[in-house]
Amino acid sequence: MSVLATHHAGNGLMDRLFDPKSTLFQALAVVIVGTVLGLVFNWANVWPAEWVIPIKVWISDLFRWLDKEATLGLFTVKQFTRTISWALKQPLLWSEYLLWKGAKPHQLLPIMWIAISAVAGIIAYNLRGPKIAMLVVVGIIGIVLVDSLPIIFGSIAKALRVQPFMAPEAITGVSQLPADLLKATMSSSKVRYVPWLTIVLGFGILGHWVGGWRLALTVVLCMGYLAVTGLWRESMKTFSLVVVAVPFSALMGLWLGVWVTRSKRAAKIITPIFDLMQATPHLAYLVPVVVMFGAGQVPALIATVIFAMPPMARCTILAIQTVPSDITESGRMSGCTPRQLLWKVQLPASQRTLLLGLNQVIMQTLAMVVICSLVGEQGLGHKLMFSMQQLKLGFATMQGAAIVLMAIVLDRITQAYANRASDYSHLEAKTFVQKHAHALIFFGMMAVTILASFYIRDVSMLSKKNLLVDSRDALELDKVIKTYTFAMIDFIRPIRDFITVYMLIPMRDFYHEIPWTVTVGVLAVLSYRMGGWSLTALTTSLMLFVILLVGNWQFAITTFYFVSTALVICVLIGVPLGIWAARSDRVAKIVMSCCDILQTFPSFIYLLPAIMLFRVGELAIITAIVPYATVPAIRYTYLGLKRIPAVTVEAAVANGCTPWQKLWKVELPVAVPEIMLGVNQTIMMGLAMTAITALIGGQDLGQEIYRALPTSDAGRGVMAGLGIASLGIIFDRSAPGPTSARKSSASTKPMMACLIFPGEDGSWSASELTTIYGTPMTLSGLTFNILMAFAGAEALWRFISIALCVVALWMGHRREGESYDGVENEK
Repeated sequence: MSVLATHHAGNGLMDRLFDPKSTLFQALAVVIVGTVLGLVFNWANVWPAEWVIPIKVWISDLFRWLDKEATLGLFTVKQFTRTISWALKQPLLWSEYLLWKGAKPHQLLPIMWIAISAVAGIIAYNLRGPKIAMLVVVGIIGIVLVDSLPIIFGSIAKALRVQPFMAPEAITGVSQLPADLLKATMSSSKVRYVPWLTIVLGFGILGHWVGGWRLALTVVLCMGYLAVTGLWRESMKTFSLVVVAVPFSALMGLWLGVWVTRSKRAAKIITPIFDLMQATPHLAYLVPVVVMFGAGQVPALIATVIFAMPPMARCTILAIQTVPSDITESGRMSGCTPRQLLWKVQLPASQRTLLLGLNQVIMQTLAMVVICSLVGEQGLGHKLMFSMQQLKLGFATMQGAAIVLMAIVLDRITQAYANRASDYSHLEAKTFVQKHAHALIFFGMMAVTILASFYIRDVSMLSKKNLLVDSRDALELDKVIKTYTFAMIDFIRPIRDFITVYMLIPMRDFYHEIPWTVTVGVLAVLSYRMGGWSLTALTTSLMLFVILLVGNWQFAITTFYFVSTALVICVLIGVPLGIWAARSDRVAKIVMSCCDILQTFPSFIYLLPAIMLFRVGELAIITAIVPYATVPAIRYTYLGLKRIPAVTVEAAVANGCTPWQKLWKVELPVAVPEIMLGVNQTIMMGLAMTAITALIGGQDLGQEIYRALPTSDAGRGVMAGLGIASLGIIFDRSAPGPTSARKSSASTKPMMACLIFPGEDGSWSASELTTIYGTPMTLSGLTFNILMAFAGAEALWRFISIALCVVALWMGHRREGESYDGVENEK
């Protein structure tokens, strides 16, 4: 078989090499032409700096003009942004007053009136129905707002730094009554914040309500860690921002998702915007927000709301579009108006999907809040950033663990509530006490703990002497980490230096030596083969106008180098783990649990082990990307193998396949579409992580965004963020989806796995390829890197680039051909 395969493989390759219509011929022609142009013309090799279009400068000037000079008629843009900041600052202040600041009675008036109107609305609802309840709530809030108009206008004037046109005093004083009563009954002039014990036990009661005793215990232990380690105040600063950002993001995402499902024109406009937003990394959101709104908690809130909104919109679109048609038709037959059909039929029927979207909003919000420490957010992210900059690894470990535990609490509670929404056993007939037992217990516990906080100080906030872990323990942990790190440095340093010098740096230099004409040309040919002229126009336009012409080519190539190197490692780790999990239920529970935990971690956390092991550098960057981006490869491989029809597996067994043959010849080829989708998601997550790894080095697009933050250089940061987004869109559009891949599984299967899938479709195993091409072909990767290190990238590029492109493109081109004659004869 090897001889026949060798003979016909050679004929097939040569036929395609000289066929002008083949992808191999066209791509090879582009490589040759691009290389020759690079040799003859320097501009075809490296884009001249004097030819760079100053788009960055134009964008920076635009933002500077908007901030300093632009007007909207009666007021300036700056006054408009300050008004938005004032409006968003109010709920943020309320959450801070309750969770960690405390406040004077009059500062809590909005919270008091919201609580009073809610209680009155509930009473009216039970007595007279929903319409009267709505009138009661609107009436109370309306009276309070009218009475407080002078105070509101005075506060806005103060935010705009203008003179108020009326005295900031209530008209009748009705709105001030709750504060006056509270002040008269208080012994101090300040209301304390909610005690830590109330919040911890409250989360425990909530966990028991949605998930039982196990979840309640987990939640109490995780939240208790924040208190006993002295990180409660910083944790509540972070949590107060999450509490405000999540409702804004969820409501905006829900509204936009509904709009997209109702309007095809809106879908054509908003869907690409969502694609761009989700491909843009975290840091890129911060630069324009800082320019327009400054630094601090409010800009952090704005960036967080914008970043966390698309997942909710996507889940809303998915939820409405996947409602069973019989449910929708039943609603129409019952005489529902379009509004009633949406709110009373479609959204309730898709409640579980919407709640999963809310879960994603919460996790994205927490991840973004930690990143917002770069623009002045005060909380755990700020503490962690400071500790990492000072290399206080003990403090950083404790603070990172606090962020992780907070993420686990929020993730587990929202997931449990989403599962509870699809379980209707809790809706059985019960008495009032049984139905509201958890609420009654919570209010009783809250009353007891708040009263106790007035007499026992540690109920409100643990004193330093009663902390289980304090700064001294953090210092000891720091010493232990540094001791073990220094002890391991003799073993780690040779490995780190070998990988960096003989593998990473040569590969990076190789990527940088490829002329841009070759890269763009080959990408255009492959895009045309994958999606026609429209995809070709999209990819080439993004590469030229968003990356090359603005002067970001070298940064983009470095970003691609980081992601591609991490991608190989992620696939080599993720696919085998996914296969192992699919073969054993016991292993699946462990692996999937680890995936859940890894996906719960905010991306900032992955920098800690990378710094501990490899300090700062390219190997640390790739080490931080790998665990973050490996999860999709594991999950989609597991999903693809589990979704194989039982009939297919039984047919393989009936034909006498051994377990090994069944895996390699049947299951993996069928699961290739899901595996390809996992690879696509791995690339997207790797690109997102490159912006975070800018904090530990690298000369890539993420570092450009990071450098733009201190100087508020909007053009530099925006174009670097759009460059990462462009790479993500190119990978996303070029990768085949599961549906299209399944329709042509024979074409996509050899493309991904021609080195590992032995089959009758013309693909060979690694041993057969070694027989065909010899051992040097099998060891070409390591040999290439070593030669590159000693001979230099520029000297070897001209010869090696053509050979590598021929081999790589041939592997992708073989999907165009049918099964070779030699394999058919072997059958």
